[in-house]
Amino acid sequence: MFTKILIANRGEIAVRIIRACRDLGIRSVAVFSEPDRGALHVRLADEAYPIGPAASSESYLVIEKIIEAARKSGAEAIHPGYGFLAENAAFAQACVDSGIVFIGPPPSAIRMMGDKMAARTVMKAAGVPIVPGTENPIDDDIGAIKIAAWIGYPILIKAAAGGGGKGMRIVHDQSEIKSAVRGAKSEAKSAFGDDRIYIEKYLAKPRHIEIQVIADSHGNCVYLGERECSIQRRHQKVIEEAPSPLVNPSMRKKMGQAAVAAARAAGYVNAGTVEFLADDHRNFYFLEVNTRLQVEHPVTELVTGIDLAIEQIKIAAGEKLSFSQGDIKITGHAIECRIYAEDPSSGFLPSTGILSVYHEPAGPGIRVDSGVYEGAEISVYYDPMISKLLTFGKDRLQATARMLRALEEYRISGVTTNIDFHKTILRHPEFIAGRLSTHFIDMYYKPSDEFPENLAEAAAIAGALMEHQAQNKLSLSAAKRSRVSQWKTAGRNLIQNRTAEKGWR
Repeated sequence: MFTKILIANRGEIAVRIIRACRDLGIRSVAVFSEPDRGALHVRLADEAYPIGPAASSESYLVIEKIIEAARKSGAEAIHPGYGFLAENAAFAQACVDSGIVFIGPPPSAIRMMGDKMAARTVMKAAGVPIVPGTENPIDDDIGAIKIAAWIGYPILIKAAAGGGGKGMRIVHDQSEIKSAVRGAKSEAKSAFGDDRIYIEKYLAKPRHIEIQVIADSHGNCVYLGERECSIQRRHQKVIEEAPSPLVNPSMRKKMGQAAVAAARAAGYVNAGTVEFLADDHRNFYFLEVNTRLQVEHPVTELVTGIDLAIEQIKIAAGEKLSFSQGDIKITGHAIECRIYAEDPSSGFLPSTGILSVYHEPAGPGIRVDSGVYEGAEISVYYDPMISKLLTFGKDRLQATARMLRALEEYRISGVTTNIDFHKTILRHPEFIAGRLSTHFIDMYYKPSDEFPENLAEAAAIAGALMEHQAQNKLSLSAAKRSRVSQWKTAGRNLIQNRTAEKGWR
């Protein structure tokens, strides 16, 4: 086992991995940019090293700086978390070349699965069902028009090296193709340095369901059930849950076996996620493989009892999986809400500022993975995620009820958050019924449906003031009638109120 691990990330995922290291008795090393000098992950780590200015391109994304910090600290391994360099094959290779263990899949698997078209080819050969589409890049709109006529509209134009919804365009008819091709290629080039695009059939009202897989270097590979990630905004997941309301045992087994086949075809080792699109008839199609720990991995941990971060570290250290497929049992239900500093009423614009008040919810069935504290700053430089709020219950109904309780308890001031947005979604009849799709937010959410927390507090304060004013008028009237001192009357009222509150006689 390792004695020291460097975490090449920041925020809640860095905190999550530091805690896993501590559980294993391993010393942790943090890296930080200038604005992150006082960040929670820096405070919790055993050691911390500066890696540059605020811009990610000059700090968290500079491979040489991360490797140098690992060398200085004597770390034997690097955990990339998610985002930044987590799915960068060049970074994984640089770790290997430097004699440092990369806690993740081999560079070859990252490279193969990072190319969406190459991944489709591998999955098709492995017998994994894929969405109808092209296996070669589309060079121009003429080629796109021909392919679209064969597949049938609507179609989805996607970046070959894409992710996070970048370089993606939905096309409903031929008149939209020219601008969609141009826009997708330009965005893909800017985001990934690769302007290759391809076409898939666009599925109406699909569900986004993913399978967690984990494999060791001894040939063992298992799946840990599914996660429903259909509640999305601009192709970004917002609410996730496990298990899926759609998936039955038969479908779970078929999807799990397909995911394991996909992992084996890619020569995969460590934790990864095979993502699928599914329809309401339980047909499913391969979407992509995420070669890292997912943001939403805790919902799987809650329903399986398996700590994925710890398993990642053990596998990277050369250990065998401590469980087999037959050992995996799905128990209860878990839901995750991503708490962001953003304003849903203004198109979900990020909100920046100091967390002047920060109080996390607690109680039965609640878990909060955060990377902040009261007084911390949400800056313009990084993703505005504040935390991942999770609840666990014996079933979906209890998990939802606990999530609503937790959202009510959460207290955050200094920035605008999406807490009320989550309440609105969780209370919607279609969500409660489990009738989900990736278009759910576009179809059902309106900012006007919310009753923001600050308005609720204002209404409560206004009501209390009105009641106080009414009581004062009554007291003054009674005082005049009895010709008793108003100070004495007020004192008597205070004593009576306190007595009633305490239940005294």
